[in-house]
Amino acid sequence: MARPMKRRKVCCLPESNRFGPLDSPVDEKYRVIMTVDEYETIRLIDLESFTQKECAIQMNVARSTVQGIYIEARKKLAEALVNGKVLLIEGGEYRLCDGLGNGCGRGCHRHRHGRSLKDD
Repeated sequence: MARPMKRRKVCCLPESNRFGPLDSPVDEKYRVIMTVDEYETIRLIDLESFTQKECAIQMNVARSTVQGIYIEARKKLAEALVNGKVLLIEGGEYRLCDGLGNGCGRGCHRHRHGRSLKDD
């Protein structure tokens, strides 16, 4: 029996969850769906300059898990950019951090911006 999927810790949801050509329809043929945890790996590794190991610690998962999530996220970004598709960020197996910095490091947007769950 497979082990249940561990929820990945995410520090913030994206401010915008839809990107792409303004004139494109959002039907299945013209969209790519990126999960919130995939978005978080892109944010931490590419924007915050985390290593995969640091990202894994921040998200409370194994480094190999982060590597797999990151590879899928980059494929989806490439698909949206190269083929002019709408990128939607939604769903996935994640849990939001408490915003208090408990177990969060330098990449926590909730802690950095002084936000808490009450603000969402």
